[in-house]
Amino acid sequence: MKKKVLVLALLSLVTLAACGKKEAAAEGTAQAAATPAAAPAATTTAAADPALKAGEDVFKKTCVMCHQTGAAGAPMLGNKGDWQARVAQGKDTLYKHALEGFTGEKGAMPARGGNSALSDADVKAAVDFMVSKVS
Repeated sequence: MKKKVLVLALLSLVTLAACGKKEAAAEGTAQAAATPAAAPAATTTAAADPALKAGEDVFKKTCVMCHQTGAAGAPMLGNKGDWQARVAQGKDTLYKHALEGFTGEKGAMPARGGNSALSDADVKAAVDFMVSKVS
């Protein structure tokens, strides 16, 4: 059973590695713009706070592929049940898992969401944006 989970997690990571590529992000953004229901709605909080707006932008370009659909066990944006235990670990742990990657019982997180071009600040801003949706 553990081998199956590990194999599935590794396959997910390989599959997700392409999620953060600029080409994929551009296609995903264009597709999301064409179908508004596929992208998360902008909020007044994100619009009012430049740091959250930056995190929202990163989310829409890289993170949306998994965190909007729950792919690979990703906690879905705005789902308190998905995020509660993760948020309880503290932001430092969330940042570390987002930056370095993580494989756990419920799924896998590729380092930097599979987009190695993201800076530490970009990744942290995306985490902050996602956490703001459940706090």
